[in-house]
Amino acid sequence: MIYIRAMMQPIKEILVLLFLAIFSKATGLKYAYSRGSGVPSDGASYCLSWRLGVEANNVRAWRTVPTQCLRYVENYMIGGQYDRDVELIVEQILSYVSDIVVSSGGLDAWILDVDDTCISNVFYYRGKRFGCDPYDPAGFKSWALKGGCPAIPAVLGLYRQLVDRGFRVILLTGRDEETFGQVTRDNLHNQGFTGYERLIMRSAGDHGKNAVSFKSEIRKQLMEEGYRIWGNVGDQWSDLLGDCIGNRTFKLPNPMYFVP
Repeated sequence: MIYIRAMMQPIKEILVLLFLAIFSKATGLKYAYSRGSGVPSDGASYCLSWRLGVEANNVRAWRTVPTQCLRYVENYMIGGQYDRDVELIVEQILSYVSDIVVSSGGLDAWILDVDDTCISNVFYYRGKRFGCDPYDPAGFKSWALKGGCPAIPAVLGLYRQLVDRGFRVILLTGRDEETFGQVTRDNLHNQGFTGYERLIMRSAGDHGKNAVSFKSEIRKQLMEEGYRIWGNVGDQWSDLLGDCIGNRTFKLPNPMYFVP
């Protein structure tokens, strides 16, 4: 009898360990996701995954940043990681540019978006809880009309190198020409964006078009004029999708808002 008990003891221990492993796995799943809500309780991990989904264009048509991600997005935008990410992307662009031989015809072009590509609205969005508040057209208009958007340093450096290498840089923005034309030109000039080929904005006939349609039409017109679009840079997927997108596209990070 004593022998049998001795033999059973290791088996009991194995069964206990197996039960603990299964229980731990089950409770781990409950910890990662709140039952019934579908909202992860591990906030930082969820917000990192959410931002990745946004940047990969897997999360679409979102209206606001999830409220539980306010601090995460704030830290990302002003804590240094955003700047490092933009710098890495610019390094990749310059590596690509170094292999391009610019022709003498003056038609080798790059297209750059303006808002949160060349100049930053992060100070405005800080007052809008970094995108947790719904889009406020009147509030953004008031901000933009001040003409105080700072340059994004890495992109300004990229811009200057493109101009110095002989590319025609075309700035293409969804801003309205009648409302924001002069203040946008002044803002860009004051931040060091001088010597570009054109600044193209929405005219009265472009009202009502979504960004993909508007920018596709402009790019098509440019190519019909003979421009070769070597690269296209923007912070929104709607800057980069559609027709005549160019030889390569480069997406800058922006987890604060979505433009369809």
